[in-house]
Amino acid sequence: MKPAPISPRADLSRRHFLKASAAIGAFAFLPSRMLWGAGTPNEKIRLACIGIGNRGKANINNIAQNDICEIVALCDVDLQGEHTAEIQENFPKARKFSDFRKLFDEMADQIDAVLISTPDHSHFSMTMLAMSLGKHVYVEKPLAHTFGQVERLMDLEKRSGVVTQMGNQGHSGANYFQFKAWKDAGVIKDVTRITAHMNNPRRWHGWGQDVTAYPSQPVPAGMDWDLWMDYAPEHPHSEKLHPAEWRSWFDYGSGAFGDWGPHILDTCHEFLDLGLPEEISALKREGANEFVFPQASTIKFAFPKRGNMPKCDVTWYDGTENLPEVEAEYGKLEKDPATGKTSRAPVEIKKPGKIIYSKDLVFQGGSHEDYLRVLPYEKYMDMRRELPRFPQKNSNHYLNFLRACKGEEQARSPFSISGPLTQVFNLGCIAQRLGGSLKFSRNRKKITNNKLANALLDPAPRKGWEQYYAL
Repeated sequence: MKPAPISPRADLSRRHFLKASAAIGAFAFLPSRMLWGAGTPNEKIRLACIGIGNRGKANINNIAQNDICEIVALCDVDLQGEHTAEIQENFPKARKFSDFRKLFDEMADQIDAVLISTPDHSHFSMTMLAMSLGKHVYVEKPLAHTFGQVERLMDLEKRSGVVTQMGNQGHSGANYFQFKAWKDAGVIKDVTRITAHMNNPRRWHGWGQDVTAYPSQPVPAGMDWDLWMDYAPEHPHSEKLHPAEWRSWFDYGSGAFGDWGPHILDTCHEFLDLGLPEEISALKREGANEFVFPQASTIKFAFPKRGNMPKCDVTWYDGTENLPEVEAEYGKLEKDPATGKTSRAPVEIKKPGKIIYSKDLVFQGGSHEDYLRVLPYEKYMDMRRELPRFPQKNSNHYLNFLRACKGEEQARSPFSISGPLTQVFNLGCIAQRLGGSLKFSRNRKKITNNKLANALLDPAPRKGWEQYYAL
């Protein structure tokens, strides 16, 4: 992907871009920890937090429990919003900013790492700036809003040498260590199909199919709406976007797939070396709308052979009634006592999770850190003593990141791993948006049979945001 030309906005100071240029120039000569690491094991990681309401609040409270972390700065475009009040009260000594650019202008030499918990569409700009200044970064999932943005993030990760972590917390949980141990021992092998599903209600269910335009409401007092929109197209402010509905919209969010896929497919993607698919097919788009994600969707990904691993199809189901089809190994179908009808799947399939079909075995798992089970139960009982053990006491995702910043551990979900995973979600969201079947060239990283879909891999940012694409 070629970077867009630089066209700085008049209201952006030159200072942080000069810092960024100097930092990038230093990358070729010194390891990142010599430049901006925490120093000694006894020092605390000085952390700036961008996005402090809702998911940001949870992230901050979780990471702050570790005594090797100090929250020194808080940043949010809506500091007067009720959803940001609690964190501001909890960390009164932290400096407050409404503009991430001013945060880096004024405190670049006073922070070691950045925690980013903003809406999907705004991850890229602040993450690129943070890395260009040599700051370690923890970024909520999905990593970025477009395929091209992820390409640039992975490239700068390599050039900068900073520690990176995507916030799919289960990637430091039991399922991570179990999947790795079972794969290494040959228990999980020759996987040919994976079914992934998330059938919980979503915010746009019930209203998304009726959207014909973006609604418009007054911008809250003290909020910078232009900054909230970041690189994305301009639309009016409304409660259907901020503070918690943005995930519903193609221009700002990543739907159910981008939200839950990182918690369900992460270990499959990494340990089965899935990489990028050759074809993405929208098998179902119920209530399709040009603005908002479908009420229900089924998306199929075709992954080619990888080394000695066979071709693998991954099928994603979302929507409250769009339950995946399962085979006999899963268990007996159940009868709904209210209607007397036989449901298409047992109760467990209604929870977010996955079914992994290999040539010899079938595995069922949930989301996040949930364990895998061998199906059917009788098969598991026959082989349970042969199953390899795996570590049970490990650092959680937040502590893993902080220790990685200190050079004590390796981050488990760095951009080199979470980036290609996120690009699968980027491709899936394009299929949910446009429908049809998309042919994808893994070598050229292009969609070859749909010009509009290919353009959506790397759309140009709106005016004033081009410079982050050139860092």
